[in-house]
Amino acid sequence: MAQRDETLAGRHALVTGGGRGIGAAIARMCVEEGARVTVIGRDAATLSRFAAEAPDRVHAEVADIADEAQVAAAFAGARRRFGPLSILVNNAGQARSAAFLKTDAALWTSMLAVNLTGSFLCSRAALPDMLEAGWGRIVNVASTAGLKGYGYVTAYCAAKHGVIGLTRALAAEIARSGVTVNAVCPGYTESDLLDASVANVVARTGRTADEARAALAAGNPQGRILSPREVADSVRWLCGADAGSVHGQAIAICGGEVMQ
Repeated sequence: MAQRDETLAGRHALVTGGGRGIGAAIARMCVEEGARVTVIGRDAATLSRFAAEAPDRVHAEVADIADEAQVAAAFAGARRRFGPLSILVNNAGQARSAAFLKTDAALWTSMLAVNLTGSFLCSRAALPDMLEAGWGRIVNVASTAGLKGYGYVTAYCAAKHGVIGLTRALAAEIARSGVTVNAVCPGYTESDLLDASVANVVARTGRTADEARAALAAGNPQGRILSPREVADSVRWLCGADAGSVHGQAIAICGGEVMQ
């Protein structure tokens, strides 16, 4: 039987929001598969601690991905350290909760900026390297909120729906280039975003934190919260050689909460 080739050896992967949670799990997975990894985020201390785990294989750049100039500088630094980019994982994101009539323009704009505009800016910065090489992988970490609606997070849902649209439109445009573009859509996953969701439920309903977590887990037909590693394993597959025909897809990772 032929041996499957899923290694990322020789690849340079860039993961936004790569210092913690899902992003850190994805970055570690890329290192395990042989890639050199650049992580981007806004918290210099968190990124430094993460990069120290494998200083010869992990490079950190501090940047706000919603700022075009900072994105350009961070990508330039990444290339100086590890060369052209082969893989981009747009993972950085933020979720803030508010009832629709209490969602002001500032909250709306901030959710679009970090969740959607950041993915646009980073994809535009990474794509030339991939097109020149005739090979590349862009994986957008969206959410089940990009596939359905949730109350009290209108701006976040709108932004994540936009990420799915970006994924599909870019995939259609570059289908013959050797570069694939896909999205993964996790349900509730152990992360800072989950902690914020729990806090919001506690504040809104008066439930305990354990009761809030149980309520969120109940939305998953399997009755559980995902681990970051489960999301990373899906990204691993999408970045491998065997997933070359998977293109323009939004893959739900949620225990059956969304079925497509």
